[in-house]
Amino acid sequence: MKLTNEWFSTMGETDSGVPMFISGRDDIEAFRLSQKFKERIEVTWSYTPEHNRMPSEKEAELMEEVQLLLQAKMEKDKLAILTSIYTGDGERTWVFYARTSKVFGERLNEALEPYDMLPISLYVEIDPEWEEYQEMAEIKIIDPE
Repeated sequence: MKLTNEWFSTMGETDSGVPMFISGRDDIEAFRLSQKFKERIEVTWSYTPEHNRMPSEKEAELMEEVQLLLQAKMEKDKLAILTSIYTGDGERTWVFYARTSKVFGERLNEALEPYDMLPISLYVEIDPEWEEYQEMAEIKIIDPE
């Protein structure tokens, strides 16, 4: 399985109607179908919303730095695959599908060790069918660029 870094982006809304940027990964069907990535791990960064309920430029830059670090750390041996990114209304959520949340957590702590305490939380759920990913991917079909 070859992992590419192809993404699509679109706009959506939170449950309360606030605009949300959505980025979804393309070309990862082989990973979904492999049944090796059964745990969905959501890493959510809470921020103080600024214009249009988005993060400040400075915080967005730090989020991008952390995202690139986590993506590289988790994907280097395909422990986990970053599949979706949601940003809006005071939160950015990175959705990974992982082989094991235990090792993911260890790597997360290792990767973030150089940083001061970041405003992140984790949510883990067994999702072998990648239901969250499939729901997100439907947005692309409804709203093709």
